[in-house]
Amino acid sequence: MSSDKFLDEKSLRRLDRELDVLISRDGLDRKTLDEVFDKSVLHTLEKLISDRYIEILDFPISTGKEGNVFRGVTVDKKFVAVKIYRTSNATFKHISKYIIGDPRFVSIHNTRRDVIYSWTKKEFKNLKRLEEIGVRAPKPIIYLKNILVMQYIGSKYSPAPMLKDFPLKNPKQVFDELVNFVSKMYKNAEMVHADLSAFNILMYRNKPYLIDLGQGVLLEHPNALEFLKRDLLNLVTYFKKYNIKADENNIFEKIIQR
Repeated sequence: MSSDKFLDEKSLRRLDRELDVLISRDGLDRKTLDEVFDKSVLHTLEKLISDRYIEILDFPISTGKEGNVFRGVTVDKKFVAVKIYRTSNATFKHISKYIIGDPRFVSIHNTRRDVIYSWTKKEFKNLKRLEEIGVRAPKPIIYLKNILVMQYIGSKYSPAPMLKDFPLKNPKQVFDELVNFVSKMYKNAEMVHADLSAFNILMYRNKPYLIDLGQGVLLEHPNALEFLKRDLLNLVTYFKKYNIKADENNIFEKIIQR
């Protein structure tokens, strides 16, 4: 056995032991984790660890349709969010409609793994666009295969809650800021979130942060305007609980006016 292979196997066993610690500490389901942490993911994590982007995975933050998000700790003890996309058939079917039609990804191969890797790259690029135009969202750090490392939003004790779980003291201010985010994305970054809802907005220090930007599409996408209308409808519908009256069609017309 070569020394490289020995180190590889040793590293994989160490990562597997860390997963067992997560399971016992946080009550996670081993089957669920096995779906996320296949051998390819363990190798990719080991690469990110050896390149000093992360040192350990601390605890799970969320489980979504496409993957899981964990809090990671860097070698200098800073927190990051580590998003790991699943490479299952269900994930492939859900996300392919957002990539097909995006001019940035016309050359990708339509294998399941290629699409998932492209999706990870897509979220990284979308987060970068938001950072450039000053829309609040996690700052992207690096992506590798189906793993995205980005800024952690939250305190050292707990991650920031979703909008749906956070009682607002200033709902009109938050609503107006979110509409402004949507407008800036359309006008300054020429993109649409395409899955905006109270589930994809975090509240930290009473300020909203957009997350789950993998679905985000450029305006060249054939369904971009349809996605924009849906995003606005979701916002208007949610904020009705705070007696905020707004017309998504009027907001839509104002946004698309150049």
